[in-house]
Amino acid sequence: MMKRAQENQIVDLRIHNLRDWTTDKHHVVDDAPFGGGQGMVMKPEPIFAAVEDLRNRESKIILMSPAGRRFDQTMATDLSKESHLIVICGHYEGVDQRVIEHLVDLEISIGDYVLTNGAIAAVVLVDAVVRLLPGVLGHEHSAADDSFSTGLLEGPQYTRPAEFRGWKIPEVLLSGNHAEIAKWRKEQAIKRTKQNRPDLLGRGD
Repeated sequence: MMKRAQENQIVDLRIHNLRDWTTDKHHVVDDAPFGGGQGMVMKPEPIFAAVEDLRNRESKIILMSPAGRRFDQTMATDLSKESHLIVICGHYEGVDQRVIEHLVDLEISIGDYVLTNGAIAAVVLVDAVVRLLPGVLGHEHSAADDSFSTGLLEGPQYTRPAEFRGWKIPEVLLSGNHAEIAKWRKEQAIKRTKQNRPDLLGRGD
C-alpha cells in the first residue's frame, strides 16, 4: 500500500541517515550521558543539522519516544492533514533533551512498552498516517469504519461461504435491510469494545 502511494505520487517517503550530518571521521551520533548512567544518548549536533537541512516552513518535527504522547487514530488523522512531516527515530537511551526542547514539535509513543529503536515505531506511525491520505485505500470510505475512527472497535466481519463447518453468519447480514444491518453492526461494535477495550467507552458512540 505504501509502495503504491509512493508510485502514484500521493506521498513522498524518504529515509535519511543521521551519520550523514556528522562532522567527525567516525560519524558518531551518540555519547555517554552527563551525570553517569547506563547506555548512550543521541547527540544534538547531527539531529539539529539534519532537521535544519531538511525542513521547510510547513514541516512538523516528530520524535518517536516512549516518553511521548500515546499515538491514536485521532492523532493519525491530524497528522495526515500536515503537508510535511519529519520523523526522528529515537535510539539508545534517548536523545539529548535540547532536541526535545528546541527542535521537536511533538513527541509520540506508540504504546506503553520499549522497542530496540524508534525506526520500528516510525514505520507504524507512517503507515497509519499514509493510509488516511485520499487515494491510498481502494475505497474512499474504507478508513471511516476502522476501529477507533468512531471511538469504538470495529465489529465482526463475515464473507462467503454463508455457512462454514456448521457455523452460520448472522441472518441479519443476509436480510438486505441496511438499517437493521447498521444497527446490528453498531451493537456488535459496542459489545466488542466493552469486552476488549472498555477504556474506550464514553469517548464515542
